[in-house]
Amino acid sequence: MKTIQKLFIICFVLFAYLFSTETFAQATGGDALVGLWLPSNGKARIQIYKRGEKYFGRIVWLREPNDSATGKPKVDKNNPNESFRNTPLLGFSMLRDFSYKGENKWEDGTIYDAENGSTYNCKIELTDSNTLDVRGYIGVAVFGRTDTWKRLEMKAK
Repeated sequence: MKTIQKLFIICFVLFAYLFSTETFAQATGGDALVGLWLPSNGKARIQIYKRGEKYFGRIVWLREPNDSATGKPKVDKNNPNESFRNTPLLGFSMLRDFSYKGENKWEDGTIYDAENGSTYNCKIELTDSNTLDVRGYIGVAVFGRTDTWKRLEMKAK
């Protein structure tokens, strides 16, 4: 009888360990997206962060932060909504409402392109710990473009 009890306890502990490890991996797996990222064009740096259960990204650095014509900070001059055209690009939230889908993939979000004022459906895939494939598209993902972003390390102040 004692052998059966020991076996039961071992199985229970093993099951509890495996279940808690899997739950922990699912809970933290989506946060692998969080960090500072450099799009392939090198014009900006994007800080991706989590708010609630969703992921967002805002512009935190611009290679050319000021408009060459005015000398003032660049604004969202191509926004289709006139009331937003004076919104500064620095700090602008360009990635919105992404949900973690497992297997290093985030979907159901949008990406805003300030260069043309368009918002696209978007999905993101972490291909390795320091590389993102960000795909903006219209309708279905086949009709889109993928940009590769590289992770940047944040320097301590």
